[in-house]
Amino acid sequence: MEAPTDAEIPTSPPRVYVEPPVPDPFLVDDPEDPMSEEENEASSASGSSQVFTTMRSEETLVKSPHSEPNKYLPPPPPQPEEVEDQEEAPTISLPSLILPTMFLPIPNTSPLTTLLNKYIPPGERPVRDLTGEWQRSDFHTLVMTNSWRALARMARDRMVNTDPEEIALILSLWYIRLASLARLRLFNQTSAECTNLFSVLNAIEPPSTRKYVFERILPFELEVMQARLKYWTGDHMSYLDALNVLLQKCRISAKGAKDDVTVSMWKERGARMCLIIASQLVEMKDFAAATKLLEPLCLQEDSNTSSPALRSSIARIYLQAGYVQMAAKHFDIVEKDPTAESALKDMNKALLASANGEWEAASNALKKALSEDKENFAAVNNLAVALLSQGKLKEGIDVLEAAMKASPSAVVVVEPFLFNLSTLYELRSGNALDKKRALLLEVAKWSGDGLKTACLKMPTS
Repeated sequence: MEAPTDAEIPTSPPRVYVEPPVPDPFLVDDPEDPMSEEENEASSASGSSQVFTTMRSEETLVKSPHSEPNKYLPPPPPQPEEVEDQEEAPTISLPSLILPTMFLPIPNTSPLTTLLNKYIPPGERPVRDLTGEWQRSDFHTLVMTNSWRALARMARDRMVNTDPEEIALILSLWYIRLASLARLRLFNQTSAECTNLFSVLNAIEPPSTRKYVFERILPFELEVMQARLKYWTGDHMSYLDALNVLLQKCRISAKGAKDDVTVSMWKERGARMCLIIASQLVEMKDFAAATKLLEPLCLQEDSNTSSPALRSSIARIYLQAGYVQMAAKHFDIVEKDPTAESALKDMNKALLASANGEWEAASNALKKALSEDKENFAAVNNLAVALLSQGKLKEGIDVLEAAMKASPSAVVVVEPFLFNLSTLYELRSGNALDKKRALLLEVAKWSGDGLKTACLKMPTS
């Protein structure tokens, strides 16, 4: 299940987009397109007065995928629903969906390569494949290594060689193609190709066949992607309207479903839409509307939503809004919940202590979480925040560098982590540029495609 991002929904409209210079600061460990964005994988506006940012993912408030790079790609769409009477299924062939002209060429340059060319001598630059070669790797490996360029090419190459009657397969490949382009931050291209796709689908004749495709075959995630186009154009109110239309569809479909499995599927989709809407509301700083939307989800006993994690996320929204007492109320419910993980409880304690300015107590809670799970990189990152607030810059650097050394592939894809480490270098070290050059080399070795290089705080001009 996807959930809203707590800080980082990709903001990249084709016409009016201006990429923020740094990740949005929010003391939360978690956030799709994804948000994400995904996610990422709730969000807050970037502020030049903010010095530090804390860990959160691109696609969820509820679960942080910081240690699993493959989570940055939205999950593959589910298989189409079963058709009760297969004999009534129309024969559909859409050769227009697989025409090569439907796809735009992917640029063979990247912002990370630009930084390498400027700051790293030719002999020291790690080899980076910008061709998008995919034939020598399997799908799982490409996802795990954040090879979005290769995944986008793979989806395109397979589509143009697919039988035009295999509509379900073609639409699943379309989803992989568009999600990969979004992860590459090629939002103009994602919008153009998504528009091409729905132009073909909306032109299907007769109308009964078109209805069958939209209701039985089209992955729900592609409809969410189409709604996302409005976000990328900067029209956030229209984006909310489109999301509400999808939420209404989920409600109507759940009521009209004839079996428990289908009812559960549409309820899960409806809960996911609530989370995405709440994420957008938080970005728009309408915290009251976000909490009002999410709190009823905690009472749904048959929901797949994790109540302890969801309650924690609601509490963090209250913290961001400045309602510490309401946040403490939800945190207390999680603390008394025997099903809640101890790491989640420790993180909640740290966040509440941070909101009250009790940085030493926050550090102790985060260290306790790390004693139980050394790969809890959200706790690592937030511990660095707490140490900075106590003036312990060197200790904060040591904590982040140790995490990077232990698991570079997991942390170099997390932009707040890189931003924090770069900031600490600037605050403490006289040779900050050399330190950041070394960090750039590590990032180039492990990060794959799609990193927002502004987190490294190294200007390209």
